[in-house]
Amino acid sequence: MNQAIAVRNPRTGQIDHWITPPSVETLTTQCQQLRQGQRQWSEAGLAARIAALQAWQEAVQERRTELIRALVADTGRLSVSVLEVDSFLASLDRWCRRAPELLQDTEQHTAIPFIRLHQTAVPYPLVGIISPWNFPLLLATIDLIPALLAGCAAVVKPSEIAPRFVVPLQQAIAAVPALESVLAVVTGAAETGAQLIKQVDAVCFTGSVATGRQVAAAAARRMIPAFLELGGKDPAVVLASADLDLATSAILWGSVVNTGQSCLSIERIYVAAPIFAAFVDLLTTKAQALQLAYPTVESGPIGPIIAARQADVITAHLADAIAKGAIVHCGGKIETWDGGLWCRPTVLTQVNHSMLVMTEETFAPILPVMSFTTVEEAIALANASIYGLSAAVFAGSEPAAIAIAAQLEAGAISINDAALTAVMHEGEKQSFKASGLGGSRMGAAALKRFMRPKAYLVKTQAIADPWWF
Repeated sequence: MNQAIAVRNPRTGQIDHWITPPSVETLTTQCQQLRQGQRQWSEAGLAARIAALQAWQEAVQERRTELIRALVADTGRLSVSVLEVDSFLASLDRWCRRAPELLQDTEQHTAIPFIRLHQTAVPYPLVGIISPWNFPLLLATIDLIPALLAGCAAVVKPSEIAPRFVVPLQQAIAAVPALESVLAVVTGAAETGAQLIKQVDAVCFTGSVATGRQVAAAAARRMIPAFLELGGKDPAVVLASADLDLATSAILWGSVVNTGQSCLSIERIYVAAPIFAAFVDLLTTKAQALQLAYPTVESGPIGPIIAARQADVITAHLADAIAKGAIVHCGGKIETWDGGLWCRPTVLTQVNHSMLVMTEETFAPILPVMSFTTVEEAIALANASIYGLSAAVFAGSEPAAIAIAAQLEAGAISINDAALTAVMHEGEKQSFKASGLGGSRMGAAALKRFMRPKAYLVKTQAIADPWWF
């Protein structure tokens, strides 16, 4: 029997939940059953799959309150938990609407007059999804919905740090018999994830670079595709012509939403020297106004640190920066309230790239601000990172911002805004550098990557090919 895993409450620091991972034999059996269900799921056609996902949407809507309550217990924050559920429901709508257009077979004439090309695609039978703790529902389902519509079966393993939402989600799945035969959500830690990769035909992973490398290696050994979205250290570049009020508000949100616990958080801010002082003053004023979600979840937007181990990383990054001369304008430490670990929005100046807070993913509401004198310097600083997930550029004109964005080594650039890929999923983008691997999880490619293209090359005339012997 597998040993139960204790789950910590981020608001109290207490163990108040337990999960039991499946045995290897149980997981293997479950995956075999999903494969059997996938054949009928795929053969039933897209219209049937859309109907099942729409029924699932209704079942989730009926359990919306329970799902939000579970996410609040998992993460300690309210507004983002509501946003997660609503984004999930909206994603079901969007993909059900777009799938018929994107999954059509096509026919075309070729350069050889008597050969016609029929282009189709077939789904990967079983997709494994390993998701993290920072957005438990959203990142468990962002790859799942297009995979199901493509005709795949799927098994999802959320993080053992935030697994409470699994119960209401499983209840909603059980309410749709057609879906229950092709979708399973299992709980467990790294060992369960490793076993899952051995069972599936494609794997989606969201998490750290270190673990992502292990996932990629395990997938490569099995010759299956790995779609990885890993860490980020997203920069924001603010030109002297930028609207200061807009830029500070957007960057503040992009840096501290979900307490900065997001791979697409703004973690480095480069500001033109002429506006640097005014930018820092305004940013600090706005950051100081944000309250902790304590003593209740309604008290403010800044939730607790979800994973206790992350507090050690934050403490180390802050200590390193301060020791090397960084100035703290607000925040700047881990606070403990009723057992929960908290970090207020922290604005730092006198920072440089010798500091961990400017080079390694901090995953916290920390805003290090550095000045630049030329655009070329700003671009060089923004690109001086192993990461390349996304970025932001603020300027007085769109062409000026786009000109900089074109030179940034990142997959998605928000123009005069920040972290837009958190709320807008239509744009295709890939992760640059160590921030990921595989096709886009947004835009049309997010659906098509779960299909293997297949071509029928049809001879249309009873004639000898000119290249025959």
